[in-house]
Amino acid sequence: MYLRTTRRKNKDGSVVECYQLAHNVRHAETGRPVAEIIHNFGRADELNRDDLVRLCKSIARVCGLEVRDPLALPQDTSRCEGASGLLEEVKLIQTLGFGVPFVAEALWERLGIGPALHKVIEKEGCGLNLEKALLAMTANRLCEPESKLGVWDRWLAKVYMPSCNGLKHHQMYEAMDLLQRHIGKIEEAVFFHTANIYNMVVDHVFYDATTASFSIDEENEDAEGSAGLRKFGHSKNGTWSPQIVVALAVTRDGLPVRSWVLPGSTSEFETIKRVRADLRGWKLGRALFVADSGVNSQENRDELASACGKYLLATRMGSVSEVKEEVLKKPGRFKVITENLHAKEVVVGDGERRRRYILCYNPREAERQRKHREQVVKELEQELKKHPDHTATARWAIDLLASGRYKRYLTVDDKGRIRQDRKGVREAAKLDGKWVLQTNDDTITVDDAAAGYKGLLVIERCFRALKRARIKMEPMYHWLPHRIEAHVKLCVFALLMERVAELRCKKPWPRIKRTLDTLQASEFHTPKNQFFQCNEASPDLLRVLKCLEISRPKLVLNLQSLTSNT
Repeated sequence: MYLRTTRRKNKDGSVVECYQLAHNVRHAETGRPVAEIIHNFGRADELNRDDLVRLCKSIARVCGLEVRDPLALPQDTSRCEGASGLLEEVKLIQTLGFGVPFVAEALWERLGIGPALHKVIEKEGCGLNLEKALLAMTANRLCEPESKLGVWDRWLAKVYMPSCNGLKHHQMYEAMDLLQRHIGKIEEAVFFHTANIYNMVVDHVFYDATTASFSIDEENEDAEGSAGLRKFGHSKNGTWSPQIVVALAVTRDGLPVRSWVLPGSTSEFETIKRVRADLRGWKLGRALFVADSGVNSQENRDELASACGKYLLATRMGSVSEVKEEVLKKPGRFKVITENLHAKEVVVGDGERRRRYILCYNPREAERQRKHREQVVKELEQELKKHPDHTATARWAIDLLASGRYKRYLTVDDKGRIRQDRKGVREAAKLDGKWVLQTNDDTITVDDAAAGYKGLLVIERCFRALKRARIKMEPMYHWLPHRIEAHVKLCVFALLMERVAELRCKKPWPRIKRTLDTLQASEFHTPKNQFFQCNEASPDLLRVLKCLEISRPKLVLNLQSLTSNT
């Protein structure tokens, strides 16, 4: 907050000065600081000076200062120390973002990331600047994701993070190398520390894997004793390019347990072996491994059963004959777990070869799928009526058969004509709102199995946030494999902070970030001193800090002499 002087030029050439009380806020669209007028004092030549003096005295009394009017005092001003400090000319230098970095630094320590790194740094005998470099790169993922050069060169100049002052560009990469060398111990320490302070229940471990592609023409060659990291493979978006595989295990609340960075050509089976071996080493106790249908194969089920013990996997309903012929057709009533979740158990086989399935049903989703299918079939009928010749080799027919929206409801008869597949429409209707789970855990109830799998949606949200939505793991600007792995780990640390904030505040991260962005730090200079001051915290900001159990920052953040700096 400061006193602002504005000047207006009249038609006759005269200049009028006005005084205003203002403070700086960040513009919602441009992000630049703009002045917001709190009070207009009026024209300087018409202002009652005595009123301003009384206002200064009132403010000084609250602050414990002594203010005297220099025009009403003798020339001896040796006792007016408070007045000299208050009457100095104050200049606003810049306004910096403070909210997200402030919260990120607090969570960095609370979640045990900082303490775990301190132990590693103490053991290796390197400087604490490396830990602050990792903090800066992680906090940047929560604000405006940049390259490591961008963090050092641009982003740190836009935020108030005094603990990261003086970082060098090379320290960013040295810090990543340090993280990669000790990532196993650090991840384990952070997870168990977080599990302890938030009383996490790790009875279900949700697993999934995704790919991250690179815009390069060649894959990495295998080095001595290890395979190259970027290998050609089919990415999740259907392209064929050099990529890596990123696997992630989370709790039912979406808190990351551990992440893995594997060569892009790694098969699902090899990924499962690596994941189960590492989690078994952590001795998590009874953990139910939950994954999507892409993991469900006989080879993977055997691997999971021999290592993690118990699993709960989705099953493809349309391509597995046992599911189509026995599970979906077996009579029996569904148990109503919630309004939109019904389930029943189906056991196929006897003895040790028995297989336990859970058939789930969502009435609301079934109604939505029914309406969608009716709309698609209606569109398809209208399209077929437009063409009297239904030859399947016609251009329009080929487009329909290749369409993901229409092809499942089309068929080609013996005469080579395209027509609507009415049997396919009826078969699709039988699957509305249904999904099938397979488990080898005889102790888990139908209720827990059905509800547990719905939690798999959490990991899908995590991957969306990690890759595209906010943290933006891609694109990667690194060439060396150990730097690529360190980059992924930093993104997962940012995801952990984000999920903790969402769970504590019961709000999505974009809303929390918008509230935190209202907290700013302004830099002021006087002829002798430099200080940073926070703006007033809004009620929404105070509620967010209270939920996160973080104390609000002091009004004056840093006061130091300019002469001592020079």
